[in-house]
Amino acid sequence: MSIHIIPIDKLSGKALRGVIEEFISRNGTDYGAIEASLETSFIQVKSKLKNGSAVLVFDDETETTNIFLADDPVLKKLNAV
Repeated sequence: MSIHIIPIDKLSGKALRGVIEEFISRNGTDYGAIEASLETSFIQVKSKLKNGSAVLVFDDETETTNIFLADDPVLKKLNAV
């Protein structure tokens, strides 16, 4: 499995914005009882990426990016490999 955590400072501002917007616009993303605007959701996700409570991940096999909470069990399994 070739999955890499990508430091957000390695992306241009435009690229980071595109990755975050694509992530929050996916079908099935749950924002809770109150639907947040795109900009509010963007700010929340970017803040989590900046403070380290979320990480940006790239999968070589599927050539896709994703955002995980830093304490996600999936990431813990990757670190154990």
